[in-house]
Amino acid sequence: MQHFSQLISTLAQRTKTNEKLEAVSRYFATADEKDKPWVLALFSGRRPKRVVNSTQLRQWCMEATGLTPWLFEECYHTVGDLAETIALLLPPPGVHTGTQPLHYWLDALLKLEKAPEAEKAAFIRAAWDQMQASERFVFNKLITGGFRIGVSQSMMVNALAQTYQLPPATVSHLISGNWDPQQTTMAALLSEENRNTDDSRPYPFFLAYALEVPPQELGTPAEWQAEWKWDGIRGQLIRRNGQLFIWSRGEELITDKFPELTALFDFLPDGTAIDGEILTYDEAAGHPLPFQFLQTRIGRKNVTKKQLQEAPVIFYSYDLLEWEQQDLREKPLAERRALLEQLVTAVRQPALKISPVIPFGGWEELAALREQARHNGSEGIMLKRKSSAYQVGRRRGDWWKWKIDPYTVDAVMIYAQKGHGRRSNLYTDYTFAVKNGDQLVPFAKAYSGLTDKEIAEVDNWVKRNSLEKFGPVRTVKPELVFEIAFEGIAASNRHKSGIALRFPRIHRWRKDKPVEEINTLDDLKQLLNGIPL
Repeated sequence: MQHFSQLISTLAQRTKTNEKLEAVSRYFATADEKDKPWVLALFSGRRPKRVVNSTQLRQWCMEATGLTPWLFEECYHTVGDLAETIALLLPPPGVHTGTQPLHYWLDALLKLEKAPEAEKAAFIRAAWDQMQASERFVFNKLITGGFRIGVSQSMMVNALAQTYQLPPATVSHLISGNWDPQQTTMAALLSEENRNTDDSRPYPFFLAYALEVPPQELGTPAEWQAEWKWDGIRGQLIRRNGQLFIWSRGEELITDKFPELTALFDFLPDGTAIDGEILTYDEAAGHPLPFQFLQTRIGRKNVTKKQLQEAPVIFYSYDLLEWEQQDLREKPLAERRALLEQLVTAVRQPALKISPVIPFGGWEELAALREQARHNGSEGIMLKRKSSAYQVGRRRGDWWKWKIDPYTVDAVMIYAQKGHGRRSNLYTDYTFAVKNGDQLVPFAKAYSGLTDKEIAEVDNWVKRNSLEKFGPVRTVKPELVFEIAFEGIAASNRHKSGIALRFPRIHRWRKDKPVEEINTLDDLKQLLNGIPL
Protein backbone atom coordinates (compact mmCIF):
# COMPACT_ATOMS: atom_id res chain seq x y z
CA MET A 1 0.00 0.00 0.00
CA GLN A 2 2.87 2.35 0.79
CA HIS A 3 4.43 1.79 -2.64
CA PHE A 4 1.10 2.36 -4.40
CA SER A 5 0.30 5.49 -2.39
CA GLN A 6 3.72 6.89 -3.35
CA LEU A 7 2.85 6.32 -7.01
CA ILE A 8 -0.49 8.13 -6.61
CA SER A 9 1.26 11.03 -4.89
CA THR A 10 3.86 11.23 -7.65
CA LEU A 11 1.19 11.23 -10.37
CA ALA A 12 -0.73 13.98 -8.56
CA GLN A 13 2.38 16.17 -8.42
CA ARG A 14 3.48 15.67 -12.03
CA THR A 15 1.97 17.59 -14.93
CA LYS A 16 4.15 16.41 -17.81
CA THR A 17 3.06 13.27 -19.63
CA ASN A 18 6.57 11.84 -19.92
CA GLU A 19 7.16 12.19 -16.17
CA LYS A 20 3.90 10.36 -15.42
CA LEU A 21 4.79 7.70 -17.96
CA GLU A 22 8.16 7.13 -16.32
CA ALA A 23 6.57 6.91 -12.86
CA VAL A 24 4.04 4.28 -13.98
CA SER A 25 6.68 2.30 -15.86
CA ARG A 26 9.02 2.38 -12.84
CA TYR A 27 6.21 1.19 -10.59
CA PHE A 28 5.44 -1.83 -12.79
CA ALA A 29 9.14 -2.65 -12.89
CA THR A 30 9.53 -2.70 -9.09
CA ALA A 31 6.13 -3.45 -7.50
CA ASP A 32 4.99 -6.61 -5.76
CA GLU A 33 3.99 -9.12 -8.47
CA LYS A 34 0.54 -9.65 -6.93
CA ASP A 35 -0.04 -5.89 -6.78
CA LYS A 36 0.60 -5.30 -10.48
CA PRO A 37 -2.63 -6.87 -11.86
CA TRP A 38 -4.62 -4.92 -9.29
CA VAL A 39 -3.03 -1.62 -10.29
CA LEU A 40 -3.64 -2.40 -13.95
CA ALA A 41 -7.26 -3.20 -13.09
CA LEU A 42 -7.67 0.05 -11.12
CA PHE A 43 -6.10 2.18 -13.85
CA SER A 44 -8.26 0.59 -16.55
CA GLY A 45 -11.57 1.02 -14.72
CA ARG A 46 -11.91 -2.50 -13.29
CA ARG A 47 -12.57 -1.28 -9.77
CA PRO A 48 -13.35 -3.82 -7.04
CA LYS A 49 -16.96 -4.21 -6.01
CA ARG A 50 -17.94 -1.72 -3.32
CA VAL A 51 -18.58 -3.49 -0.02
CA VAL A 52 -18.73 -0.47 2.31
CA ASN A 53 -20.83 2.64 1.63
CA SER A 54 -20.07 6.31 2.30
CA THR A 55 -22.53 6.56 5.19
CA GLN A 56 -20.73 3.77 7.03
CA LEU A 57 -17.32 5.37 6.47
CA ARG A 58 -18.62 8.67 7.82
CA GLN A 59 -20.02 6.96 10.91
CA TRP A 60 -16.87 4.97 11.66
CA CYS A 61 -14.71 8.05 11.24
CA MET A 62 -16.90 10.03 13.66
CA GLU A 63 -16.65 7.17 16.16
CA ALA A 64 -12.86 7.13 15.81
CA THR A 65 -12.52 10.90 16.14
CA GLY A 66 -15.39 11.79 18.48
CA LEU A 67 -16.66 14.42 16.01
CA THR A 68 -20.33 15.35 15.88
CA PRO A 69 -22.16 14.92 12.53
CA TRP A 70 -22.45 18.67 11.89
CA LEU A 71 -18.73 19.23 12.49
CA PHE A 72 -17.79 16.30 10.25
CA GLU A 73 -20.02 17.67 7.48
CA GLU A 74 -18.45 21.11 7.80
CA CYS A 75 -15.01 19.55 7.42
CA TYR A 76 -16.20 17.56 4.43
CA HIS A 77 -17.66 20.62 2.69
CA THR A 78 -14.40 22.50 3.27
CA VAL A 79 -12.15 19.71 1.96
CA GLY A 80 -14.55 18.64 -0.80
CA ASP A 81 -13.50 14.98 -0.90
CA LEU A 82 -14.75 12.29 1.49
CA ALA A 83 -11.67 10.06 1.29
CA GLU A 84 -9.33 12.98 1.96
CA THR A 85 -11.53 14.37 4.75
CA ILE A 86 -11.43 11.06 6.64
CA ALA A 87 -7.68 10.67 6.09
CA LEU A 88 -7.08 14.15 7.54
CA LEU A 89 -9.42 13.75 10.52
CA LEU A 90 -8.29 10.36 11.81
CA PRO A 91 -5.87 10.31 14.75
CA PRO A 92 -2.26 9.19 14.16
CA PRO A 93 -1.87 5.43 13.58
CA GLY A 94 -1.37 3.27 16.62
CA VAL A 95 0.88 0.76 14.89
CA HIS A 96 2.31 1.65 11.50
CA THR A 97 4.16 -1.22 9.92
CA GLY A 98 3.80 -0.32 6.25
CA THR A 99 4.35 -3.97 5.35
CA GLN A 100 0.97 -5.02 3.94
CA PRO A 101 0.90 -4.78 0.14
CA LEU A 102 -1.96 -3.43 -1.93
CA HIS A 103 -3.33 -6.84 -2.93
CA TYR A 104 -3.64 -7.85 0.74
CA TRP A 105 -6.09 -5.01 1.44
CA LEU A 106 -8.09 -5.45 -1.76
CA ASP A 107 -8.40 -9.20 -1.35
CA ALA A 108 -9.48 -8.71 2.27
CA LEU A 109 -12.05 -6.09 1.27
CA LEU A 110 -13.67 -8.42 -1.25
CA LYS A 111 -13.99 -11.14 1.38
CA LEU A 112 -16.07 -8.73 3.49
CA GLU A 113 -18.88 -8.48 0.93
CA LYS A 114 -21.37 -10.54 2.96
CA ALA A 115 -19.86 -9.94 6.39
CA PRO A 116 -21.94 -8.26 9.13
CA GLU A 117 -21.48 -4.52 9.54
CA ALA A 118 -19.62 -4.90 12.85
CA GLU A 119 -16.99 -7.06 11.15
CA LYS A 120 -16.59 -4.54 8.35
CA ALA A 121 -16.23 -1.71 10.84
CA ALA A 122 -13.57 -3.59 12.81
CA PHE A 123 -11.59 -4.29 9.63
CA ILE A 124 -11.71 -0.69 8.38
CA ARG A 125 -10.79 0.74 11.78
CA ALA A 126 -7.87 -1.70 12.07
CA ALA A 127 -6.68 -0.79 8.58
CA TRP A 128 -6.80 2.93 9.35
CA ASP A 129 -4.76 2.29 12.50
CA GLN A 130 -1.95 0.75 10.45
CA MET A 131 -1.63 3.46 7.80
CA GLN A 132 -0.25 6.94 7.48
CA ALA A 133 -2.46 9.72 6.09
CA SER A 134 -1.35 9.27 2.46
CA GLU A 135 -2.06 5.54 2.59
CA ARG A 136 -5.40 6.12 4.30
CA PHE A 137 -6.37 8.54 1.54
CA VAL A 138 -5.65 5.95 -1.16
CA PHE A 139 -7.32 3.19 0.86
CA ASN A 140 -10.46 5.31 1.28
CA LYS A 141 -10.48 6.07 -2.43
CA LEU A 142 -10.36 2.35 -3.16
CA ILE A 143 -13.33 1.77 -0.87
CA THR A 144 -15.47 4.60 -2.25
CA GLY A 145 -14.60 3.93 -5.89
CA GLY A 146 -13.76 7.61 -6.37
CA PHE A 147 -10.40 7.18 -8.08
CA ARG A 148 -9.71 9.76 -10.78
CA ILE A 149 -6.06 9.20 -11.51
CA GLY A 150 -4.34 11.23 -14.19
CA VAL A 151 -3.40 8.13 -16.17
CA SER A 152 -5.04 7.59 -19.54
CA GLN A 153 -5.47 4.17 -21.11
CA SER A 154 -2.81 4.98 -23.70
CA MET A 155 -0.33 6.11 -21.03
CA MET A 156 -0.81 2.91 -19.10
CA VAL A 157 -0.38 0.83 -22.26
CA ASN A 158 2.80 2.72 -23.17
CA ALA A 159 4.18 2.29 -19.66
CA LEU A 160 3.62 -1.46 -19.79
CA ALA A 161 5.09 -1.61 -23.30
CA GLN A 162 8.17 0.21 -22.04
CA THR A 163 8.53 -2.01 -18.98
CA TYR A 164 7.93 -5.35 -20.69
CA GLN A 165 9.47 -4.50 -24.09
CA LEU A 166 6.32 -5.20 -26.11
CA PRO A 167 4.61 -3.24 -28.90
CA PRO A 168 1.88 -0.96 -27.46
CA ALA A 169 -0.76 -2.44 -29.81
CA THR A 170 0.05 -5.93 -28.52
CA VAL A 171 -0.19 -4.80 -24.88
CA SER A 172 -3.50 -3.04 -25.52
CA HIS A 173 -4.98 -6.21 -26.99
CA LEU A 174 -3.63 -8.54 -24.29
CA ILE A 175 -5.02 -6.52 -21.38
CA SER A 176 -8.48 -6.29 -22.96
CA GLY A 177 -11.25 -8.68 -22.11
CA ASN A 178 -12.48 -10.56 -19.11
CA TRP A 179 -9.70 -11.18 -16.58
CA ASP A 180 -9.60 -11.20 -12.78
CA PRO A 181 -6.76 -9.44 -10.94
CA GLN A 182 -7.07 -12.00 -8.14
CA GLN A 183 -6.54 -14.92 -10.50
CA THR A 184 -3.81 -13.75 -12.87
CA THR A 185 -0.27 -12.40 -12.94
CA MET A 186 1.25 -9.78 -15.21
CA ALA A 187 3.50 -12.41 -16.74
CA ALA A 188 0.51 -14.57 -17.66
CA LEU A 189 -1.58 -11.61 -18.82
CA LEU A 190 1.12 -10.28 -21.15
CA SER A 191 2.27 -13.61 -22.53
CA GLU A 192 1.65 -14.36 -26.21
CA GLU A 193 0.07 -17.67 -25.16
CA ASN A 194 -2.63 -15.65 -23.43
CA ARG A 195 -3.72 -13.99 -26.69
CA ASN A 196 -5.84 -16.96 -27.82
CA THR A 197 -6.96 -18.40 -24.48
CA ASP A 198 -9.91 -16.03 -23.96
CA ASP A 199 -12.56 -16.49 -26.64
CA SER A 200 -14.38 -13.37 -25.46
CA ARG A 201 -11.39 -11.01 -25.81
CA PRO A 202 -12.35 -7.81 -27.68
CA TYR A 203 -10.01 -5.67 -29.73
CA PRO A 204 -8.98 -2.23 -28.44
CA PHE A 205 -11.31 0.37 -29.94
CA PHE A 206 -10.14 2.88 -32.54
CA LEU A 207 -11.40 6.34 -31.54
CA ALA A 208 -11.72 9.53 -33.56
CA TYR A 209 -10.63 13.06 -32.76
CA ALA A 210 -12.92 16.04 -33.26
CA LEU A 211 -12.27 17.70 -36.61
CA GLU A 212 -10.14 20.77 -35.89
CA VAL A 213 -9.71 22.19 -39.40
CA PRO A 214 -12.01 22.82 -42.37
CA PRO A 215 -12.60 19.48 -44.15
CA GLN A 216 -11.05 20.93 -47.30
CA GLU A 217 -7.67 20.61 -45.58
CA LEU A 218 -8.09 16.82 -45.43
CA GLY A 219 -7.37 16.53 -49.12
CA THR A 220 -9.26 14.85 -51.93
CA PRO A 221 -12.86 13.86 -50.97
CA ALA A 222 -12.50 10.58 -52.86
CA GLU A 223 -9.95 9.43 -50.26
CA TRP A 224 -12.55 9.60 -47.49
CA GLN A 225 -15.57 7.59 -46.38
CA ALA A 226 -18.35 9.56 -44.69
CA GLU A 227 -20.92 8.06 -42.28
CA TRP A 228 -23.42 9.51 -39.87
CA LYS A 229 -22.24 9.72 -36.26
CA TRP A 230 -24.78 7.84 -34.16
CA ASP A 231 -25.46 8.33 -30.46
CA GLY A 232 -25.68 4.97 -28.69
CA ILE A 233 -23.38 2.51 -26.94
CA ARG A 234 -20.20 1.77 -28.90
CA GLY A 235 -19.59 -1.95 -28.80
CA GLN A 236 -18.09 -5.08 -30.32
CA LEU A 237 -20.12 -8.11 -31.35
CA ILE A 238 -17.96 -11.25 -31.25
CA ARG A 239 -18.68 -14.89 -32.10
CA ARG A 240 -15.92 -17.39 -31.37
CA ASN A 241 -15.87 -21.13 -30.68
CA GLY A 242 -19.64 -21.44 -30.44
CA GLN A 243 -20.16 -18.47 -28.11
CA LEU A 244 -21.44 -14.91 -28.59
CA PHE A 245 -20.05 -11.92 -26.68
CA ILE A 246 -21.02 -8.26 -26.65
CA TRP A 247 -18.58 -5.73 -25.21
CA SER A 248 -19.07 -2.03 -24.52
CA ARG A 249 -16.31 0.48 -25.22
CA GLY A 250 -15.71 0.63 -21.46
CA GLU A 251 -14.82 -3.10 -21.63
CA GLU A 252 -17.98 -4.20 -19.86
CA LEU A 253 -19.37 -7.54 -20.98
CA ILE A 254 -23.04 -6.72 -21.73
CA THR A 255 -24.16 -9.82 -23.62
CA ASP A 256 -27.11 -10.57 -21.34
CA LYS A 257 -28.51 -7.03 -21.42
CA PHE A 258 -29.60 -7.14 -25.05
CA PRO A 259 -31.45 -10.38 -25.86
CA GLU A 260 -32.30 -9.13 -29.37
CA LEU A 261 -28.60 -9.25 -30.21
CA THR A 262 -27.88 -12.64 -28.65
CA ALA A 263 -30.27 -14.08 -31.27
CA LEU A 264 -27.58 -13.29 -33.85
CA PHE A 265 -25.61 -16.27 -32.50
CA ASP A 266 -27.38 -18.57 -34.96
CA PHE A 267 -26.46 -16.46 -37.98
CA LEU A 268 -22.93 -15.15 -37.46
CA PRO A 269 -20.06 -17.46 -38.46
CA ASP A 270 -17.38 -18.38 -35.93
CA GLY A 271 -14.32 -16.18 -35.89
CA THR A 272 -16.19 -12.90 -36.40
CA ALA A 273 -15.71 -9.58 -34.58
CA ILE A 274 -17.72 -6.50 -35.57
CA ASP A 275 -17.29 -2.93 -34.33
CA GLY A 276 -20.48 -0.87 -34.18
CA GLU A 277 -23.09 0.95 -32.15
CA ILE A 278 -25.91 -0.43 -30.03
CA LEU A 279 -28.97 1.68 -30.85
CA THR A 280 -32.71 1.62 -30.35
CA TYR A 281 -34.33 1.51 -33.77
CA ASP A 282 -37.69 2.22 -35.39
CA GLU A 283 -37.96 -0.53 -38.00
CA ALA A 284 -41.09 0.92 -39.61
CA ALA A 285 -39.54 4.37 -40.03
CA GLY A 286 -36.15 2.93 -40.92
CA HIS A 287 -33.99 5.05 -38.60
CA PRO A 288 -32.51 5.02 -35.06
CA LEU A 289 -34.51 6.37 -32.13
CA PRO A 290 -33.25 9.17 -29.83
CA PHE A 291 -30.82 8.25 -27.07
CA GLN A 292 -33.45 8.60 -24.32
CA PHE A 293 -35.11 5.40 -25.61
CA LEU A 294 -31.83 3.54 -25.10
CA GLN A 295 -31.53 5.02 -21.60
CA THR A 296 -34.60 3.00 -20.55
CA ARG A 297 -32.52 -0.15 -21.20
CA ILE A 298 -29.20 0.93 -19.65
CA GLY A 299 -28.39 -0.39 -16.20
CA ARG A 300 -31.32 -2.79 -16.00
CA LYS A 301 -30.59 -6.36 -15.01
CA ASN A 302 -33.91 -7.62 -16.30
CA VAL A 303 -35.54 -6.21 -19.42
CA THR A 304 -39.34 -6.29 -19.48
CA LYS A 305 -41.47 -7.24 -22.46
CA LYS A 306 -42.73 -3.65 -22.59
CA GLN A 307 -39.16 -2.28 -22.82
CA LEU A 308 -38.33 -4.74 -25.58
CA GLN A 309 -41.35 -3.47 -27.52
CA GLU A 310 -40.88 0.26 -26.85
CA ALA A 311 -37.08 0.36 -27.15
CA PRO A 312 -36.01 -2.43 -29.55
CA VAL A 313 -32.24 -2.65 -29.98
CA ILE A 314 -30.10 -3.29 -33.04
CA PHE A 315 -26.36 -3.48 -33.69
CA TYR A 316 -25.41 -0.85 -36.27
CA SER A 317 -22.13 -2.17 -37.67
CA TYR A 318 -19.22 0.10 -38.61
CA ASP A 319 -16.24 -2.14 -39.21
CA LEU A 320 -15.17 -5.77 -39.49
CA LEU A 321 -12.19 -6.53 -37.24
CA GLU A 322 -12.04 -10.32 -37.45
CA TRP A 323 -13.24 -12.61 -40.23
CA GLU A 324 -12.80 -16.37 -40.45
CA GLN A 325 -10.65 -16.13 -37.29
CA GLN A 326 -8.23 -13.74 -39.01
CA ASP A 327 -7.35 -10.30 -37.59
CA LEU A 328 -8.28 -7.78 -40.31
CA ARG A 329 -7.21 -4.60 -38.53
CA GLU A 330 -4.14 -3.97 -40.69
CA LYS A 331 -6.13 -4.20 -43.93
CA PRO A 332 -7.41 -0.93 -45.48
CA LEU A 333 -10.82 0.29 -44.39
CA ALA A 334 -12.13 -0.10 -47.95
CA GLU A 335 -11.41 -3.86 -47.85
CA ARG A 336 -12.86 -4.29 -44.37
CA ARG A 337 -15.99 -2.39 -45.40
CA ALA A 338 -16.53 -4.56 -48.48
CA LEU A 339 -16.34 -7.72 -46.36
CA LEU A 340 -18.68 -6.21 -43.77
CA GLU A 341 -21.26 -5.42 -46.43
CA GLN A 342 -21.08 -9.02 -47.66
CA LEU A 343 -21.50 -10.33 -44.10
CA VAL A 344 -24.51 -8.17 -43.20
CA THR A 345 -26.19 -9.03 -46.51
CA ALA A 346 -25.62 -12.76 -45.92
CA VAL A 347 -26.90 -12.65 -42.31
CA ARG A 348 -30.11 -10.82 -43.30
CA GLN A 349 -31.31 -10.22 -39.74
CA PRO A 350 -33.11 -7.04 -38.58
CA ALA A 351 -30.94 -6.90 -35.44
CA LEU A 352 -27.76 -6.48 -37.51
CA LYS A 353 -27.60 -3.50 -39.83
CA ILE A 354 -24.79 -1.57 -41.46
CA SER A 355 -24.25 2.15 -40.98
CA PRO A 356 -24.76 3.61 -44.45
CA VAL A 357 -22.01 5.43 -46.29
CA ILE A 358 -22.94 9.01 -47.23
CA PRO A 359 -22.26 9.63 -50.94
CA PHE A 360 -20.81 13.08 -51.64
CA GLY A 361 -18.93 14.70 -54.49
CA GLY A 362 -17.23 17.53 -52.65
CA TRP A 363 -16.68 19.04 -49.24
CA GLU A 364 -19.29 21.77 -49.73
CA GLU A 365 -21.90 19.15 -50.58
CA LEU A 366 -20.99 17.16 -47.45
CA ALA A 367 -21.17 20.31 -45.32
CA ALA A 368 -24.73 20.86 -46.56
CA LEU A 369 -25.62 17.25 -45.73
CA ARG A 370 -24.14 17.69 -42.26
CA GLU A 371 -26.78 20.35 -41.55
CA GLN A 372 -29.38 17.56 -41.81
CA ALA A 373 -27.70 15.43 -39.14
CA ARG A 374 -29.94 16.39 -36.25
CA HIS A 375 -33.04 15.80 -38.41
CA ASN A 376 -31.69 12.29 -39.09
CA GLY A 377 -31.17 11.65 -35.38
CA SER A 378 -27.37 11.71 -35.60
CA GLU A 379 -24.71 13.88 -33.97
CA GLY A 380 -22.85 14.76 -37.15
CA ILE A 381 -20.55 13.00 -39.58
CA MET A 382 -17.67 10.55 -39.24
CA LEU A 383 -14.83 10.90 -41.73
CA LYS A 384 -12.60 7.84 -42.23
CA ARG A 385 -9.67 7.55 -44.60
CA LYS A 386 -10.41 4.64 -46.93
CA SER A 387 -6.81 3.41 -46.78
CA SER A 388 -6.66 3.47 -42.95
CA ALA A 389 -5.91 0.50 -40.73
CA TYR A 390 -8.00 -0.06 -37.58
CA GLN A 391 -5.69 1.42 -34.97
CA VAL A 392 -5.63 1.38 -31.16
CA GLY A 393 -7.09 4.17 -29.06
CA ARG A 394 -7.48 7.80 -30.10
CA ARG A 395 -5.31 8.74 -33.06
CA ARG A 396 -5.12 11.84 -35.24
CA GLY A 397 -5.08 11.74 -38.98
CA ASP A 398 -7.28 8.90 -40.24
CA TRP A 399 -10.59 9.11 -38.37
CA TRP A 400 -12.36 12.38 -37.53
CA LYS A 401 -15.74 13.23 -36.00
CA TRP A 402 -17.34 16.32 -37.53
CA LYS A 403 -20.11 17.03 -35.07
CA ILE A 404 -22.98 19.43 -35.60
CA ASP A 405 -22.99 22.65 -33.64
CA PRO A 406 -24.64 22.25 -30.21
CA TYR A 407 -27.89 23.82 -29.09
CA THR A 408 -27.34 26.96 -27.01
CA VAL A 409 -29.56 28.95 -24.64
CA ASP A 410 -28.89 31.84 -22.27
CA ALA A 411 -29.61 31.14 -18.61
CA VAL A 412 -28.99 32.64 -15.17
CA MET A 413 -27.07 30.96 -12.36
CA ILE A 414 -29.22 30.44 -9.23
CA TYR A 415 -27.21 27.90 -7.16
CA ALA A 416 -23.51 27.24 -6.64
CA GLN A 417 -21.65 24.40 -4.96
CA LYS A 418 -17.98 23.75 -4.27
CA GLY A 419 -16.18 21.29 -6.49
CA HIS A 420 -13.97 18.31 -5.67
CA GLY A 421 -10.28 17.56 -5.63
CA ARG A 422 -8.18 20.59 -6.53
CA ARG A 423 -11.38 22.65 -6.83
CA SER A 424 -12.70 21.73 -3.39
CA ASN A 425 -12.33 25.30 -2.11
CA LEU A 426 -13.91 26.93 -5.15
CA TYR A 427 -17.53 27.21 -6.21
CA THR A 428 -17.41 25.46 -9.57
CA ASP A 429 -20.65 23.46 -9.80
CA TYR A 430 -23.56 25.61 -10.91
CA THR A 431 -27.31 25.28 -11.43
CA PHE A 432 -28.96 27.37 -14.13
CA ALA A 433 -32.52 28.57 -14.71
CA VAL A 434 -34.65 29.98 -17.51
CA LYS A 435 -37.71 32.18 -17.22
CA ASN A 436 -41.26 30.87 -17.00
CA GLY A 437 -43.44 33.95 -16.67
CA ASP A 438 -42.26 35.73 -13.53
CA GLN A 439 -40.54 32.63 -12.15
CA LEU A 440 -37.10 31.13 -12.65
CA VAL A 441 -37.15 27.39 -13.36
CA PRO A 442 -33.95 25.35 -12.87
CA PHE A 443 -33.22 23.17 -15.90
CA ALA A 444 -29.52 22.24 -15.97
CA LYS A 445 -26.33 21.80 -13.97
CA ALA A 446 -22.88 22.41 -15.41
CA TYR A 447 -19.33 22.62 -14.11
CA SER A 448 -17.14 22.82 -17.21
CA GLY A 449 -16.42 25.47 -19.78
CA LEU A 450 -14.88 28.32 -17.79
CA THR A 451 -11.21 29.25 -17.61
CA ASP A 452 -9.36 29.17 -14.29
CA LYS A 453 -9.47 32.96 -14.24
CA GLU A 454 -13.24 32.99 -14.79
CA ILE A 455 -13.76 30.30 -12.13
CA ALA A 456 -11.89 32.43 -9.59
CA GLU A 457 -13.97 35.46 -10.56
CA VAL A 458 -17.27 33.55 -10.24
CA ASP A 459 -16.14 32.03 -6.93
CA ASN A 460 -15.40 35.48 -5.52
CA TRP A 461 -18.79 36.72 -6.72
CA VAL A 462 -20.63 33.74 -5.17
CA LYS A 463 -19.01 34.34 -1.78
CA ARG A 464 -20.14 37.97 -1.86
CA ASN A 465 -23.64 37.35 -3.21
CA SER A 466 -24.91 34.23 -1.42
CA LEU A 467 -28.48 34.47 -0.16
CA GLU A 468 -29.10 31.13 1.57
CA LYS A 469 -27.15 28.03 2.55
CA PHE A 470 -28.41 24.45 2.14
CA GLY A 471 -25.54 22.19 3.20
CA PRO A 472 -22.86 22.66 0.53
CA VAL A 473 -25.20 24.56 -1.81
CA ARG A 474 -25.50 28.35 -1.90
CA THR A 475 -28.46 30.23 -3.34
CA VAL A 476 -27.13 33.28 -5.15
CA LYS A 477 -28.57 36.46 -6.59
CA PRO A 478 -29.91 35.69 -10.07
CA GLU A 479 -27.60 38.06 -11.91
CA LEU A 480 -24.86 36.13 -13.75
CA VAL A 481 -25.91 35.07 -17.26
CA PHE A 482 -24.19 32.22 -19.13
CA GLU A 483 -24.67 30.64 -22.52
CA ILE A 484 -25.30 26.91 -21.97
CA ALA A 485 -24.46 24.48 -24.78
CA PHE A 486 -25.90 20.96 -25.02
CA GLU A 487 -26.11 18.11 -27.52
CA GLY A 488 -29.72 17.04 -27.12
CA ILE A 489 -32.97 17.66 -25.30
CA ALA A 490 -35.70 15.30 -24.13
CA ALA A 491 -38.89 15.37 -22.08
CA SER A 492 -38.41 14.24 -18.48
CA ASN A 493 -40.81 13.57 -15.63
CA ARG A 494 -37.90 13.58 -13.16
CA HIS A 495 -37.12 17.27 -13.54
CA LYS A 496 -39.16 20.26 -12.43
CA SER A 497 -38.64 21.91 -15.80
CA GLY A 498 -40.03 18.85 -17.60
CA ILE A 499 -36.93 18.56 -19.77
CA ALA A 500 -33.48 16.96 -19.57
CA LEU A 501 -30.38 18.05 -21.48
CA ARG A 502 -27.65 15.84 -22.90
CA PHE A 503 -24.07 16.90 -22.05
CA PRO A 504 -24.80 20.44 -20.80
CA ARG A 505 -21.76 22.69 -20.34
CA ILE A 506 -20.94 26.39 -20.13
CA HIS A 507 -20.22 27.79 -23.58
CA ARG A 508 -19.39 31.32 -22.48
CA TRP A 509 -20.05 33.89 -19.79
CA ARG A 510 -22.51 36.47 -21.15
CA LYS A 511 -21.33 39.56 -19.29
CA ASP A 512 -22.99 41.55 -22.07
CA LYS A 513 -26.49 40.23 -21.41
CA PRO A 514 -28.90 41.23 -18.58
CA VAL A 515 -30.95 38.59 -16.83
CA GLU A 516 -34.14 40.00 -18.40
CA GLU A 517 -32.98 38.69 -21.77
CA ILE A 518 -32.38 35.05 -20.87
CA ASN A 519 -34.31 32.31 -22.64
CA THR A 520 -37.64 30.96 -21.48
CA LEU A 521 -39.00 27.52 -20.69
CA ASP A 522 -41.17 27.88 -23.81
CA ASP A 523 -37.97 28.28 -25.84
CA LEU A 524 -36.71 24.94 -24.51
CA LYS A 525 -40.05 23.28 -25.27
CA GLN A 526 -39.78 24.69 -28.79
CA LEU A 527 -36.43 22.90 -29.18
CA LEU A 528 -38.04 19.78 -27.73
CA ASN A 529 -40.55 19.88 -30.59
CA GLY A 530 -37.78 20.19 -33.14
CA ILE A 531 -38.30 23.91 -33.85
CA PRO A 532 -35.01 25.88 -33.89
CA LEU A 533 -34.75 29.07 -31.86
